[in-house]
Amino acid sequence: VQGTGGSSAVSKCSAAARGYFQDRFLRLLAGRRRRRAPLIHRGYYIRARAVDHCVQDFLLKTQSLPRTQILSLGAGFDSLYFRLKDMGLLHHTVVYEVDFPNVACQKATLIKGMKELSALVGDTGEEGLGAITFSGEDYKLLGVDLSELSELERILEEAGLNNEIPTLFIAEVVLTYMENSRSDALIQWAAEHFPQACFLLYEQVHPEDPFGQVMQQHFRQLNTALHSLAQYPDCEAQQRRFLGKGWTECSVMDMNEFFTCCIPEDEQQRMQTLEPFDEYEEWHLKCSHYFVLAASKGMEPSWTPLLPSMTVPRRAGPVGMAGSVPAAVCARLSGIPGLRRYGHHSVLVKPNVILTTGGFGEEDGQHCRMRNFQVLSKQAGYWEAVCVTQNIPDKRWGERLYHTVSCLSDTLALVVGGRTSPSSTGLGMLWLKFPKTCDASGPDDVAVELVSVEPTAEAALLRWRHSTTEITFIGEQYLFVYGGRSALEPVLGDWYFLHTPELSYTVIAVEGPVPESRHSHSACSWKGGVVIAGGLGAAEQPLGSVFLLREFGHGFQWQTIETHPPLVPRYSHTAHVHEGKLLLVGGVWFHASSVPGVTVIDLMTGLCLDYVINVEHLEWPLMLHNHSSIFLPNEKELLVIGGGGNCFSFGTHLNPEPVSLSLSSILISH
Repeated sequence: VQGTGGSSAVSKCSAAARGYFQDRFLRLLAGRRRRRAPLIHRGYYIRARAVDHCVQDFLLKTQSLPRTQILSLGAGFDSLYFRLKDMGLLHHTVVYEVDFPNVACQKATLIKGMKELSALVGDTGEEGLGAITFSGEDYKLLGVDLSELSELERILEEAGLNNEIPTLFIAEVVLTYMENSRSDALIQWAAEHFPQACFLLYEQVHPEDPFGQVMQQHFRQLNTALHSLAQYPDCEAQQRRFLGKGWTECSVMDMNEFFTCCIPEDEQQRMQTLEPFDEYEEWHLKCSHYFVLAASKGMEPSWTPLLPSMTVPRRAGPVGMAGSVPAAVCARLSGIPGLRRYGHHSVLVKPNVILTTGGFGEEDGQHCRMRNFQVLSKQAGYWEAVCVTQNIPDKRWGERLYHTVSCLSDTLALVVGGRTSPSSTGLGMLWLKFPKTCDASGPDDVAVELVSVEPTAEAALLRWRHSTTEITFIGEQYLFVYGGRSALEPVLGDWYFLHTPELSYTVIAVEGPVPESRHSHSACSWKGGVVIAGGLGAAEQPLGSVFLLREFGHGFQWQTIETHPPLVPRYSHTAHVHEGKLLLVGGVWFHASSVPGVTVIDLMTGLCLDYVINVEHLEWPLMLHNHSSIFLPNEKELLVIGGGGNCFSFGTHLNPEPVSLSLSSILISH
């Protein structure tokens, strides 16, 4: 547990160094320096913002009072005191920090040994006495185990903590490491002994969904199990916990809600452009698995730092589920590393033959961008991995993620876009050519050829997280490339018509309301046009709109499909159309009470039904984002291939094998 404080200080230090927030004291306290990944920076940014937001609100609300105090529980190597002191916010506030004795001693030694720190505290020169390892005028550092409540109480009293003045308690990922009986006792003790008090809690939530399972497993492996989660699995349970332990007011938000509601738009944009970034799914999942809670009692005026700005709609209640869809692993497809990947693309090249290309995954025991192609073929009712086209002969493939593949015939497919790293420009188009002779055992030889197109079209196609859909116009076949993002534009809303097979760039008139820019949406051919659903919009907010682009007069027209109940906004899902019904599979949404399963939208009536995926027969967490899926209409079966991602600092999770979803019960033919 003590190790977690050190590693979080290093992560905060790395985020500060990249400009996520201002803190010149972290580097003095963190010791070792390491550059963390952008996803980690964002995670520590939102944590720092949430704590600062609440602390500064407390200081603002109490600034006219003669004296206040802050008690930081499990403070570790945090720089809070030094930041507040440096900003001139501690005129009448004393800060008490508590941590394990050896952590407090290390920190006291650091402070005494560094002019920049000791000058701010104004070291009283006294040697630390017993548990009080450092004592300044407005700063006391105490070494005591938080789970020993009577000892804690005795040492706080000795250090001068005053029960009668307004007190802010801070517990930033601390209480969850304690046994629940002990953390509950601490929460209740604070409410009972301090007539005017506020409590700020930041920790994890939602242990049972796939991301939550990976998160729990990570902490168990570190030997720092998260004890709160079993008893307090969601925000509502935490709120009830505080209200039941003597606190009279309590508000709570997960970090997606906090980011949307409590951080001004210009600051959101500043943060989003600090580093090249393309891990939206993991960022939003991380944010739905952490919350900030503000409880208070006896405060006049009342302390409510988590009131959302009125412009943002509060999240609705849990998503109502119309039924469930059973998931089963595919016999004979376990243990094939080439199927463990995300950000890839799978396509049916002919009946019962699936080609999967690109993405990030596992090759030769290493995590890397995937060079190998994987072919699945169905024989005698079973899917088999029949061949891997080893090592595409040259660099033309480009080891790409988030590209599209469109089959134009049973010997020809077109790859559009994709990227290597998020800071690189997108990749151009490629032909994949299969031999005519390939039988059910699949194409054992795939030739890769660069596509030469006119420069205007080429530049337009340097994008990723876009869609490429086959459409028909005046009896001619076209590919419709829409949306996505590029190295320069975080989100695109433009489109291109490519006449097949020669891929000439064609201008066709389009009227109607233009959909807002998006990436990571879904697009399906339907009645010669295309149905676009969901996606991630300009402010990195999921979208719930569904649009139809259909042939109209001498061109096309955008039409909005109204869904009821309204489609829960989502992105990073896959989609298929079957008999006038749009099937959305998985994805990421902000409704933390459940994960997206299969949603069925009747395109004629707009009726929208959500189904949960029953995973009781799977022995591992099924992460349904950055996956691919193939719909087999005869069997009414969905084959989900790959999926997963980099779960914050908890490790990379790749779905280990393809999964079959049986839709026969929900697709009753009329």
